[in-house]
Amino acid sequence: MAELDPIDRQILHLIQRDASLSVQEIADQVGLSANPCWRRIKIMEASGLIERRVALVNAAKLGLGVTVFVTIRTDKHNPEWLASFAEGIAAIPEILECHRMSGDVDYLLKVVVADIAHYDRVYQALIAKVPGLSDVSSTFSMERLKAGTALPV
Repeated sequence: MAELDPIDRQILHLIQRDASLSVQEIADQVGLSANPCWRRIKIMEASGLIERRVALVNAAKLGLGVTVFVTIRTDKHNPEWLASFAEGIAAIPEILECHRMSGDVDYLLKVVVADIAHYDRVYQALIAKVPGLSDVSSTFSMERLKAGTALPV
């Protein structure tokens, strides 16, 4: 995608904060008519800049009030193992994010669960689905001080 101009950035800012805004509401706020605004949004969607639009759900109100950060170390670094690992974590819905890391830790997972017993079931599923994990360590979040989904545009 070409360089974003200030209007594209404004559109992205608005959509990231409230994806339920109508094209007309976005257009009014960025100083365009609806059709050019709609075209800009469609271009950003087609290019993959806008991946999808979702609703953010309150995890605690859904009964998933515990966030666990899991660090994983492995001595397996071949494509076959990585494919198995990716398949294993994809099958566990409580794992929201997985990052391949630099440094002493190979992978970092973000997991949401109801309680410690729920986390233990996730842990058991993880080690059953993914062989070759040499160290799995868990850290429980005590309080979330900041959370966001909007990227700085």
